[in-house]
Order: sequence, then structure tokens, then C-alpha cells
Amino acid sequence: MKEVKKSLEVAKLLSEVAMLLKQSMTKGFEEFGITAPQGMVIGTLSRFGKMKISELSDKLSLSNSTISGIVDRLENQEIVERIRSKEDRRVVYVSLSPKFEEMHNGFHRRAEEKIEKIMSKGTPEDLNKIMDGLNTLKRLLSD
Repeated sequence: MKEVKKSLEVAKLLSEVAMLLKQSMTKGFEEFGITAPQGMVIGTLSRFGKMKISELSDKLSLSNSTISGIVDRLENQEIVERIRSKEDRRVVYVSLSPKFEEMHNGFHRRAEEKIEKIMSKGTPEDLNKIMDGLNTLKRLLSD
């Protein structure tokens, strides 16, 4: 019975930490005039390069129409651009725009500074415990 209670406590804590991270990221995105879902699309394109709407949809577990709407708004802000395939004109890729590079560098610099500020509140022992716990959780989830 105690093991079940511990498992539920872990799940609750994980949910609370995820919520706090989401709130923090949302504030960071707002500084750049983008929403969290837009930030997720940008992050995915940044990580994987140009993609079709359907590929973005699969990666983010969102519908094609939702991704298409997000891409429309990002395109209006000149953050992404749609590019037709040279081989098949029916295929359209989405990629980050050159204008985004300036914004991207600033965002990453601020995000890193924010993370460093948060983590500097903890002692080296705190950070080691966090790393140990997260690595353990990662291992358990991977099995």
C-alpha cells in the first residue's frame, strides 16, 4: 500500500513540476510575442529542420488543422516560411525563416539565463539529487 502511495506522490510531483515549467516557458514565449504551441512548433523545426505539416502534426500529437493554423500565424510573423518541393509541387514544407535566427539566438540566451538563475538557488547537493532523480525516472520510463 505504501508503494502505491509513493507512486501517486511521484506522479503528483511530476505533474506539478511540469505545470511550473510550462508556466515559466509560457512567460518566456510571451516576451517574444509567441504562444507555447507556437514555441513547440518552432522548437521542433529547430531540432529537426524543415518538415511537412503532417510530420509536425505527428511529432507534436496535434491535428493537421491545428498545426496549419499555428504555422499560418508564425508565417504572418515571418518566423516560419512555407516552401514547395521542387520534385513535387503538391508537397509543402515548413521551415524557420532567416528572420527567426536573430529572435532564436536572443530567446535561447534568455532561456539559459533563466534556467541558470533558477538552478543557482539550489546547492550543489540539491542539483545532484535532482539529476539523480531525473536519471532514475528516465531509466524507469525507458524500460
